[in-house]
Amino acid sequence: MTPREKRKIFASLIKDQEVVLAPGVFDMVSAKLAERESHSALYMSGYATVASYLGLPDAGLASYADMVDRARLIASAVNVPLIADADTGFGGLLNIQHTVRGFEDAGVAAIQIEDQEFPKKCGHTVGRRVTAVGDMVEKIKVAVDSRKDTNFLIIARTDARTSLGLDEAIGRVLAYRRAGADILFVESPETESEFEKIASIVDAPLLANMVEGGRSPVLPKSRLEQLGYAIAIYPGTGFFAAAAALKGVYRHLENTGSSLGTNKTLYPIEEMHELMGFKEVWDFEKKWAK
Repeated sequence: MTPREKRKIFASLIKDQEVVLAPGVFDMVSAKLAERESHSALYMSGYATVASYLGLPDAGLASYADMVDRARLIASAVNVPLIADADTGFGGLLNIQHTVRGFEDAGVAAIQIEDQEFPKKCGHTVGRRVTAVGDMVEKIKVAVDSRKDTNFLIIARTDARTSLGLDEAIGRVLAYRRAGADILFVESPETESEFEKIASIVDAPLLANMVEGGRSPVLPKSRLEQLGYAIAIYPGTGFFAAAAALKGVYRHLENTGSSLGTNKTLYPIEEMHELMGFKEVWDFEKKWAK
């Protein structure tokens, strides 16, 4: 499937009544596994990608090149739309143009741009500071103007809720919608009633960020659909599960001197071979063996 086809599919999905559940992916294995479970879209988590790729916190330390290169790899490996975290756009207005064109060329279906000051921080941590509304409005206008495909969607995120309150956050995303943003994202509402208030005021496709242990409650798909949300991302679910499993098996190996007897489920090697495409390698070798 071509990037243009994937973008067209994603643009259509967010218009449906059903919430799009987009699990967080951070490398090629996580992306392939998520696709195999028939998810209709994937979310390249900034937190998990920076951690797995660079071993660093999601605190504005990853560069545009780091993130767009990972997005290109993941997008090329799956046949479902990929949403990518593009932080603050990696600089000023010219950087926004470069970012939009780069992620679009990388095969991504949508990017998320946030209104934090640089260096940004993870959305469920303290100390986040937001820019002036007008600065973010200009970024959104440039982003919309810079894309070649109108189905390459711009997600505008505000981090104002934590420091400036919910009403300020809602006012900001409404301004970003007027600037041309396709999807709106109020980061870290703190109660279910706050999710409800956002949806009752904002007449546009909305994204809900479901972070286990974060500042927001994790709401079921059925409730998000009742409220009218279009997308729910789960940026850390797979990443946290993988980290917990790795910790368990590594500890068991150190404590017992063997991998035998671990209570963690190991992915069968035959299935991993199949997931990674070894069958095609073996078929090639049979065809061309001398």
